[in-house]
Amino acid sequence: MTNPMTILAATSAVHADAAATKETEDKLIAVLESDASRKEKVDACRQLGVIGTKNAVPTLAVLLGDQKLSHMARYGLEPIPDASVDEALRDALGKLKGRPLVGVVGSLGVRRDSAAAALLAKMLENTEADVAPTAARSLGKIGTPEAAKVLTGALAKSPARLRVAVAEGCLDCAEQRLAEGKPDEAEALYQAVAKADLPKYFRMAAARGMLLAREKPDKR
Repeated sequence: MTNPMTILAATSAVHADAAATKETEDKLIAVLESDASRKEKVDACRQLGVIGTKNAVPTLAVLLGDQKLSHMARYGLEPIPDASVDEALRDALGKLKGRPLVGVVGSLGVRRDSAAAALLAKMLENTEADVAPTAARSLGKIGTPEAAKVLTGALAKSPARLRVAVAEGCLDCAEQRLAEGKPDEAEALYQAVAKADLPKYFRMAAARGMLLAREKPDKR
């Protein structure tokens, strides 16, 4: 029989740890909102990537447009398991340019934010360096049916400079559809890649993918 005092002690320890973590998080947020050095803020972002909660999201989101801290702000945001992170990243898309924008586009892929697919589709038309290729790869990581539709449509009309990134997105998306028990959807993506004007290794990867898709039963 479990000793009630043992349970009480364990519960108290958990609450104490939670309180200590909350206190640490508050201090790290305060560093980011202060005139602390860049190094101190980088370290704070790094630690928030480990212990951060939704409470840190607004402060980290403000730094997404900071050329010197944007990367670390995303480092802090990406692991936080709260929908407010995705909302903050989507909101930033319409406000940023240059490297910070590229980074946010990439983070939406890392987060596999399905709600961002339509916004990333628009980013495929962005002419800033690296934005469109990163959007294509992020759509592949998201891997939803909507993302698949966007990617196959883009593959047919993409200029040569973008086509490789879109094809990479298609292959990643196909893997996601296959993993989710949708081999027919995966095969359609592989077929699109096989038919596109791409280097030989893409056609080889597509051919292999089609074989895998045909071997896997549909779980609909």
